Amino acid sequence: MIRTLGALAVLLAPLLSAAAPAAAGALPALVETPIYEQAVAQGKLPPIAQRLPQVPSVVDMAAENKEPGRSGGEIAWLVGRARDIRIMNTYSYARLVGYGTDFKLYPDILQSIDVEGEKTFTLHLRPGHRWSDGQPFTSDDFRFSWQDVELNKDLMPYGPDARLIVDGEMPKVEFPDAATVRYSWSKPNPEFLPGLAGATPLYIYAPAHYLKQFHKKYADAKALEALVRQSGTRNWVALYNLRSKLGDSANPDLPELEPWINTTRAPAERFVFVRNPYYHRIDSQGRQLPYLDRVIVNVAEGSLIPAKAGAGEADLQQRGLRFDNISFLKAGEESGQYKVRLWPTALGSEVALYPNMNCNDKDWRALNRDVRFRRALSLAINRDEINQVVFFGLARPSQNTVLPESPYYDAALATEWTQFDLDKANALLDEAGLGNKDSDGIRLMPNGRRLEVVVESTGERSIEADILQLIKDSWAKIGVALYTTQSQRDVFLQRVFSGDAVMSVWQGIDNALVTPTTVPSELAPVDQNWLQYPKWGQYVQTKGTAGERPDVDFAQRLMALYGEWQTTADDDRRSAIIREMIKIQADEVTSIGTVQGVMAPVVVKTRLHNVPKKAILSWDPGAHFGIYHPDTFWVDP
Repeated sequence: MIRTLGALAVLLAPLLSAAAPAAAGALPALVETPIYEQAVAQGKLPPIAQRLPQVPSVVDMAAENKEPGRSGGEIAWLVGRARDIRIMNTYSYARLVGYGTDFKLYPDILQSIDVEGEKTFTLHLRPGHRWSDGQPFTSDDFRFSWQDVELNKDLMPYGPDARLIVDGEMPKVEFPDAATVRYSWSKPNPEFLPGLAGATPLYIYAPAHYLKQFHKKYADAKALEALVRQSGTRNWVALYNLRSKLGDSANPDLPELEPWINTTRAPAERFVFVRNPYYHRIDSQGRQLPYLDRVIVNVAEGSLIPAKAGAGEADLQQRGLRFDNISFLKAGEESGQYKVRLWPTALGSEVALYPNMNCNDKDWRALNRDVRFRRALSLAINRDEINQVVFFGLARPSQNTVLPESPYYDAALATEWTQFDLDKANALLDEAGLGNKDSDGIRLMPNGRRLEVVVESTGERSIEADILQLIKDSWAKIGVALYTTQSQRDVFLQRVFSGDAVMSVWQGIDNALVTPTTVPSELAPVDQNWLQYPKWGQYVQTKGTAGERPDVDFAQRLMALYGEWQTTADDDRRSAIIREMIKIQADEVTSIGTVQGVMAPVVVKTRLHNVPKKAILSWDPGAHFGIYHPDTFWVDP
């Protein structure tokens, strides 16, 4: 069982009972998976007892309010581009430790974990656990990942993942035996376990037996050079990176621990994922999970996904569906033999604007950094109109902030600078030195240029265009012209990251369900993906080798608070820090939110069982479908 000490006791306390691994003698009688019966009989595959760990993870179907399922069958879902098959590893959600539906952490791939004061983490593997190719999963896979990848300057030029660094200190990593790994620091590392449980997790292991053939330290030099030439990559580093990514499902040869393994090489428009015969979970009836033999991921034009889902071409679909598709999808339920379920999103704002405080244009940079400008733009948005026109009054006008379900929700902060007040907005713009206007009534910047805000987007969500049109109309009333431009997502992100974009539109905070154990990384400029200050985030991520050092008072304060949160083990102080960070974000209007609590449509075929009727659509924590265990979903024959 899990033993916990120190500040993580509250976080991991449920592990002491609900998720304690079953004793070997208490396991249900094992039932061979039908699709493997012939291979087992022919000696091509070991029987189920030899494929499972000695102590598998037992899913209590009754406790999860699920029906015990039937093994077999397949489902299909749709993506808008081939690279999005990587979402399969998010949906599959096999992690060393993972979130439950209560958003607390439980052991999963691990049999148990000992936590001492958030400084020492002793990971206990499941003896007998195997990779999808049948090779043992042991502490050697962690040793390889740490010593030969994280510490390799060629593969990791910026050093180990930031979640493994505490106040500049790298962990002490030990491997007492084949089933034990220990990470320790002299100071607390509260990011470690949430990192392991993430939708895109911190991988601290890798299939060493497979990847050594691509590693300069282990491979024969001539053989490695031949592989480099054959792959068309520049060198062994590029080859290794191409073949080693556990999270993107791109390499069918790469052994995995997930419930389904990709068997299709790109380029393709149909990717087939097959069940992992060595998967570590079973149901309470002794059947090895996943229930489904195959998951088919079909690539379709993104704009056609709603129509295809409405025509019944997807068994389980959320990606590519939007709030404005609900009426159309509901109309097709009977003919498409599916049901539309409405799950509220966990976003801080369904749509948010991000003034780029690191943009290259010095005049726009100065303006975006002026809080009066950001507050004025926020006050000049009619959120009630957006809610009624776009969301039929079903959403909640708000800043881009935490949800009411969070213990840190503050209604006053959520609505700060959100009231529609054109007089106050005009006064703030005048105060910011934007009092002059041209003959069209458009304000002039201090350099004489018209105040024309170009908002960049990916064009992936039509709902953004609808909202931007409403904002354009209201901003015109305060003398601010709004224009939009669209580009493919990679180009869009590159323009924001490089500082070429002045303002962008995207969804709000991914995880607005902030709890006492949530790492408050989305509340500080620590990631270049935070579009309002990407270069500050890049500076943190690259340890100062790229980007720009945060040089604005509020950003420096957020960084100091974030640093303190990482190093204190006092729960009360951590909660106080999170509250202060939320307040700074609201006061400074670092991003401009619109509404939150929007319902997302989820299409579920009637033949598909165990998909919850009521749920919350959360990226991290949650991994969208992941916390609901898709390996327990099953289909009628």
